[in-house]
Amino acid sequence: MDSRLKIIAGFKGGESYVKDLYVSLPFRVVSVGQRKTDKKLYQMVMSSSPGILDGDHYYLDVSLEKGSSLQLQSQSYQRLFNMKDKALQELNVTMEDDTSFAYVPHPIVPHEDSNFKSKANIHIGNDSQIIISEIITCGRKHYGEVFKLKRFQNLMEIYHNNRLVVKDNVVIEPELIPISSIGNLEQYTHQGTLIFYSTKDNVDKNGLIEEIVEAAAQHIEEMEVGVSAMEDNGFVVRALGHGGELMYNFFLHVQEILWSLE
Repeated sequence: MDSRLKIIAGFKGGESYVKDLYVSLPFRVVSVGQRKTDKKLYQMVMSSSPGILDGDHYYLDVSLEKGSSLQLQSQSYQRLFNMKDKALQELNVTMEDDTSFAYVPHPIVPHEDSNFKSKANIHIGNDSQIIISEIITCGRKHYGEVFKLKRFQNLMEIYHNNRLVVKDNVVIEPELIPISSIGNLEQYTHQGTLIFYSTKDNVDKNGLIEEIVEAAAQHIEEMEVGVSAMEDNGFVVRALGHGGELMYNFFLHVQEILWSLE
């Protein structure tokens, strides 16, 4: 089934708002920022489907007009069901100047024989920032489904002034690449990636990295975390662990640190 979500964040009178919104089944979008006082826009993407099914093709289009800030949230874990063929997701994000976008969704749970590819194309403007993440689990561990998926891929590209500045490609294909081998996940069952990129001039990249490393040190027995700095104002946070909830809450904490930047 082809499913579409399109949201445009506008900016007027000093605050961000939903300028336009279109969804088709199974999507639904609701506002979750009623108690916020920062004038930014908070929206939750919900779904009437139990998960992504064989043949599904999700199209997500997000646009931020100049001055706006949008934080998208997910409703729950995203399940990838058993598939004979595959399912696809395309995320296109267009950010004008002086914008902020964040999307830190719940972990993905690939069931046995699932085959899923996600592609994100992000165009960021000047004086702007993006926070985006993903967490991939081993599957339904309590059902004995530990990395029994066919294939998972998440390809993310971020462009600034039509120049590719960030490219991240996560591929898990257990039949071709032993997932527990050295250089892969080894003994871990969950992998997380959070990317932060900014075109602002006043970002204290090194200070932010130190703060995140200090926060990760509190979970050193449950999770391994590394941060790789980019040449520009950005970095990538990688996490390995055995549980999705701890990793997800840690990413939410990192998002909170970065989201408050002016």
